[in-house]
Amino acid sequence: MEFEKYGNGYRKLDESGEVVAEITYTPLNDHTVAADHTFVDPSLRGQGVAEKILDHMVEELKKEGKKIVPRCSYVVAQFERKPDKYADVIAK
Repeated sequence: MEFEKYGNGYRKLDESGEVVAEITYTPLNDHTVAADHTFVDPSLRGQGVAEKILDHMVEELKKEGKKIVPRCSYVVAQFERKPDKYADVIAK
């Protein structure tokens, strides 16, 4: 699944141009962002799309040398459920 960068986030559009998945963040400083919103359209739920878009954002922010403060309830839950997977990007 491909995601496109836009502003401070990533998204997936359907064939009609509607957002069907997105994750956004707010820059806190030059090295840290707050992951503050995750959305997946009901038509895609249960397919792991939220984790895929989170992982995409994590990889892109890693390339930029940035850490993440989880603020969105989904991101908070994923970081707690899989601490080893996300340990290197969690802002302390």
